Amino acid sequence: MNSLPLADLEAFAAVAEVRSFRRAASLRAVSASSLSEAVRRLEARLETRLLNRTTRSVTPTEAGQRLLERVAPMLGEISGALDQVRSSDESPAGSLRLNVPTFVAREIIPAIAAAFLKEFPGVTLEIEAKDSFVDVFAEGFDAGIRYDESLDLDMIAVPLGPRQQRFAAAASPDYLKARGVPAHPRDLLHHSCIRHKFDSGRISNWEFERDAEIVRITPNGPLVANTIDMELRAALAGVGILSTFEDLLRTHLESGALVEVLRDWQQPFSGPYLYYPSRRHMPAPLRAFVDFVKGRRLDA
Repeated sequence: MNSLPLADLEAFAAVAEVRSFRRAASLRAVSASSLSEAVRRLEARLETRLLNRTTRSVTPTEAGQRLLERVAPMLGEISGALDQVRSSDESPAGSLRLNVPTFVAREIIPAIAAAFLKEFPGVTLEIEAKDSFVDVFAEGFDAGIRYDESLDLDMIAVPLGPRQQRFAAAASPDYLKARGVPAHPRDLLHHSCIRHKFDSGRISNWEFERDAEIVRITPNGPLVANTIDMELRAALAGVGILSTFEDLLRTHLESGALVEVLRDWQQPFSGPYLYYPSRRHMPAPLRAFVDFVKGRRLDA
C-alpha cells in the first residue's frame, strides 16, 4: 500500500474529534465538502469505514476510533513542531474571534485584551458579546469564554479571570424602606424584581443556596431588560431588587446607593474559562492568546 497522505489523515482526525464536518471545516477554514472527500479517500485506501454519518451526527466507527487514538498524538507533535519553527521566525499575525458573555466582555476581557494586543501587535482581536448558548465554532469563532456549567466535556478549558465569583441581590435603601427587607428567597415572590432577558428570549430563574438548601424562584417585576446598564440604573432609581454579578454592584454597595439582601444565600462559583476543541490545527493568534492567558494565571 502506498503511504497515506498526511492531509487526509488530518482531515479525518479533525472531523472525528469534533464529530461534525461543518464544525471541523469552520475550524480549519476549508469547505465541509473538501473534508468529506478527504475522508472518503482515506476510507477507500484503507477499505474500511472510519466514520458513521447520519443527517444529525458523525461518530467514529470502532476502526475509526482506534485510528484516531493512534494518529492524533502524532499529528499533534507534527503541528507543534511546525508551529515552533514558524514562531521562532515571526510574531503571530491575523485575526482572532472570541465569543464571550456580556459580563466578561465588560469586566474581564478589556484589561486582558489591552495587554495581549500590546504584546502581539500583528493580531486583530474581534470580540462578540453574547449570553446565548450558541455553537461558537459553527458560527466561525476561534474560541469562546464560558462558565464551567455550560462547557462541553470534550472542550479544552483554560482558566481566565477571577477564579471565584458570586452573585448578589440588592436594592436601593428607599425601595427596602418602602417594601421591607426579604429574609428568605421566597420572600422575593412578593417583591418587585428586575429581570434579565437573554438573547435567546429566556428569562432565567434566580437560585439561592444555604446549608445545602437550594431555593429556585421565578421572580416577578415591572422591568425586563437585556442590558445590565438599564437594570442597574433601575435598581438605583428604586424600581426593585436586582440580582447579578457582585462585581457589577460593588461600587454602589460600598457607597450605600444599593444595599445587599440575602447575602448568606449567595455562594461563590468558579470563574470563567477560555475554551476550544483541539490543540491541533490551532491558528497562530489563538495559540498566542492561550499561552498569554496561561502566563497571566502563573503570574497571578
